[in-house]
Amino acid sequence: MAANVQGSGTRQDPWILKTPSGGSDYQAFRDESLSPPALVVQVGKTELRYHLRAIEDLHSMLKAHGDWMALGSADEQKPAPEGSVEAWGRSESNPVGGWYGLKKGLRGRFGMYVPPVLQALGLAEVENQPRNNRMRAL
Repeated sequence: MAANVQGSGTRQDPWILKTPSGGSDYQAFRDESLSPPALVVQVGKTELRYHLRAIEDLHSMLKAHGDWMALGSADEQKPAPEGSVEAWGRSESNPVGGWYGLKKGLRGRFGMYVPPVLQALGLAEVENQPRNNRMRAL
């Protein structure tokens, strides 16, 4: 667990995280009681959910990739930049065979909200620039 992260990642004590650009705070926590188990992200009043296995799957993919990868965050309705974390999070060739996002209409932004979770867990390094951020496995 990264030293500067608040929270333990539970519903009662969520992680308090920043988007990679540093522009917004949000909360995230694991909820294994949901079907399927989910990584729940709370951004203001909006709740997004991603398959909980996204944490391990993304880390494994980044390790195999072996280098920096662009985050490429995009809303569900917009195309994801090719070769980005966002594109992988939607790809039919990923371990879940498509979207890691679980709520139709809110399945995008995988490249915005999941990478800081991996960073908080000490699994990845994420750049924190105003734009065009990347990540790599640790």
